[in-house]
Amino acid sequence: MKINNIDINGIANSIKASKYPFSTDIETVNDTLTNTVKKLACSKKGEGHYQFLTGINVSFDLTFSIKAWIELERYRFVYFVSSQSTMHRIVVFDIEKQCNEYVDDRIISIVEELKKEYNKTKNTDDYLKLLYSIPAGFELTARLTTNYRQLKTIYSQRKNHKLPEWRMFCRWIEGLPYFAELIGDEKNE
Repeated sequence: MKINNIDINGIANSIKASKYPFSTDIETVNDTLTNTVKKLACSKKGEGHYQFLTGINVSFDLTFSIKAWIELERYRFVYFVSSQSTMHRIVVFDIEKQCNEYVDDRIISIVEELKKEYNKTKNTDDYLKLLYSIPAGFELTARLTTNYRQLKTIYSQRKNHKLPEWRMFCRWIEGLPYFAELIGDEKNE
């Protein structure tokens, strides 16, 4: 699992916006992280009080295994900007390089053999054998965009997950600005 090319924006404006409900003059509202803002961020799930976290946008490149990608797709507010494609590049990928340490070397050898066979024959059935034989530990990189609200949900659901990638992803979330104040408060668990 790798994360790079991180871009975070909207923190100050979203903190400011969290104060709008009790403001009569929004021109006087500031972006100071107050105790009230922290209480809103750690309110109970479903109450809607931490809606302002939706305005804190996070974009990044994530390299995840196919197994982890399948699980990530359940989150409706993690948007794929673009990603590597097995459909377009499986016949040229370095299979061993794309697989994580949990993929058995024998499986890598079989997939490499299938890749060589397809590149020799260009037969559709050989291509499909190759494509459908990719192991769950095959890693791809995608550009994603999401927000603090969705990362809060992911963190609470995945921080103790069996897949090491999820635990590593949650450790990355812990390093985001204002993690303790806006995402990780245990009162929200």
